Amino acid sequence: MRILFCAAFCFFLQVWETNAQNSPDCRTAIPVCADQPIMGLADGGGDIDDFDPEVITQTGCLEKGSVSSANIENNTSWYVFRAGTGGQVGFDIEALPTNGGMGTPTAEWDFAVYGPYDETSGQNFCSIIGDGTSEPIRCNYEVNNTNFTGVGVNPENGQEGAPFLVGSQNTYDEWLDVEPGEIYYILINNFNTNFDGDPEPYMLTFTGSSVQEDQNTALDCTLRDEFLGLDIIACEGDPDITLSALNSPAGSNIASVEWTVDYEDDGTVDDTLTGSGPFGAELVVSSPNSGRYFARITTLSGSPQFVEDQGGILITFFGIPVLDRVEILETNLAIDPDINNVEIIVDGDGSYEYSLNGGAFQDDPIFMDIPPGLNTIIINDKNGCGTTEPIEFLVVAYPKFFTPNADGINDLWNIRGIETLTDPAVFVFDRYGKLIKQLGPVGGWDGTFNGRPMPSTDYWFRFEYAEDDAGIVVAKTRKTHFTLKR
Repeated sequence: MRILFCAAFCFFLQVWETNAQNSPDCRTAIPVCADQPIMGLADGGGDIDDFDPEVITQTGCLEKGSVSSANIENNTSWYVFRAGTGGQVGFDIEALPTNGGMGTPTAEWDFAVYGPYDETSGQNFCSIIGDGTSEPIRCNYEVNNTNFTGVGVNPENGQEGAPFLVGSQNTYDEWLDVEPGEIYYILINNFNTNFDGDPEPYMLTFTGSSVQEDQNTALDCTLRDEFLGLDIIACEGDPDITLSALNSPAGSNIASVEWTVDYEDDGTVDDTLTGSGPFGAELVVSSPNSGRYFARITTLSGSPQFVEDQGGILITFFGIPVLDRVEILETNLAIDPDINNVEIIVDGDGSYEYSLNGGAFQDDPIFMDIPPGLNTIIINDKNGCGTTEPIEFLVVAYPKFFTPNADGINDLWNIRGIETLTDPAVFVFDRYGKLIKQLGPVGGWDGTFNGRPMPSTDYWFRFEYAEDDAGIVVAKTRKTHFTLKR
């Protein structure tokens, strides 16, 4: 029945082509739901490389199936949907003929499905898709001998979906079992050797028991009202981002589009912008113009007169991490007065992880029990915006107290770890600011002044050193005092 339906449907292709939906980049994936077939028209590669070429061919079925020359990112389309109800969801991707529905389809479509994702998690989904952190949960890159591929059951030959197996030539994968609120991304890719940039059409139709029960609720159609897409995290220096109002429920029924932006995302509109393309329905956002962007469409006819993405889309550009400083934190002196805990302070508001001295990355910028002397830190932006080279920093550790009672334990006080600096000097003061002792990197203070024992109390210090070409970062102390006990 599907083949007969297609034959009847394809004569609408010339009308639908002007409204065919395609976004070649993950970050501008088109929100969709299951209430109607989606006409796709892929017309070439995207503005950015969605996948890290070093990891993508090792990621699930994106090992390129049984043909090593398959092109993963030629004529790609990206969609995103949010499950509205729990249940079984699948989809059919049908290759359609070009030339207004005449002739034989020339494209061979493949796909990958990513998810489920939690929209409130704050993750940059496209980043973890591209770097291989999130592998596809359903996909197929097999050579097709049918015009259909997808998830569920092939309507052309009744072949049921099965886990991906290289060389199987089964173009269908198993059904998805979804829960309400889950986010899924679909990548559709044209394997064919048609690399001339000519657009090729396909039809995407959602299937499954939950879709059959209610097309309007199986996938959350309110996501389509957010037609500008989910919030975008990008990197400074990335290619421009093109927002499109043509993906709205208004379709081509557009008289004009008004674009506005709230740069601070504080609820106050800062500027009205000029769109481009048909009806001014596209807006090009360049790095580093972070902000929340809104589109208000005036329709040609029908009701309502206006169509808006009221929540807008928040675009945030992040830069390569920059170390601001390293601070030594106060510790529990009752446990160990010589333990040094440090906090890594980054100049920026990205999402970072940290590796100390070549160890595993952690999200927490605080590291416990750091050895005195030179250490290294690597900072990685988890949004994929860059990783620093190893940065050396110096922990200048000092005893929080000492006991100059000639018992051979804690009799001298000095700063440890400054021997790597050029011309270091340490100055010890009493609480009135009087200089008591000047120290170098060797030796220490024995608690006397002019041969007389100093009283048990707190003393302050500062240290100085000559800047050198190494540019070593010195971990700063929040409180520069210690205690003499007798």
